[in-house]
Amino acid sequence: MSVEFINETEVEANAERLLDCARFILDAMNLHPETDVAITLIDEEEMERLHLEWMDLPGPTDVMSFPMDELRPGQPGSVTGIGVLGDVAICPSIAAQQAAANGHSLEDEMLLLLTHSMLHLMGFDHDEPAAKEEMFALQDKLLSAYLGRPAPKATTA
Repeated sequence: MSVEFINETEVEANAERLLDCARFILDAMNLHPETDVAITLIDEEEMERLHLEWMDLPGPTDVMSFPMDELRPGQPGSVTGIGVLGDVAICPSIAAQQAAANGHSLEDEMLLLLTHSMLHLMGFDHDEPAAKEEMFALQDKLLSAYLGRPAPKATTA
């Protein structure tokens, strides 16, 4: 599995922790070992540009997902096909604001956003109450299993 990390910001981030979490999620969701995903940390200006271009929404947001090959989770013992899952763009300055507001670390917030975004790349969404419940329960389960403790709670949907 190829997980790429690029930090285009001045924020010091634990790249190995983010990469390890992404690999954990790919494995837990039974994606093929050769599945590719990219994680990029970007500043508010770039996030605002992407948010406007892709979602037609003004202002920066915390995380955006850019799916590629529309890969879906496999079943235990049966992985999905090889491909590019997609790209995750995280804005650490927005993540830092959310982490402070919710009383957890920036690292925990970025791991939460990464988990959330990767589920979006796999086709999960939170546009309907039942879908939101499913996605957020899976997000909590995955991140709690990765961290070995209860996951920080999400503030955005």
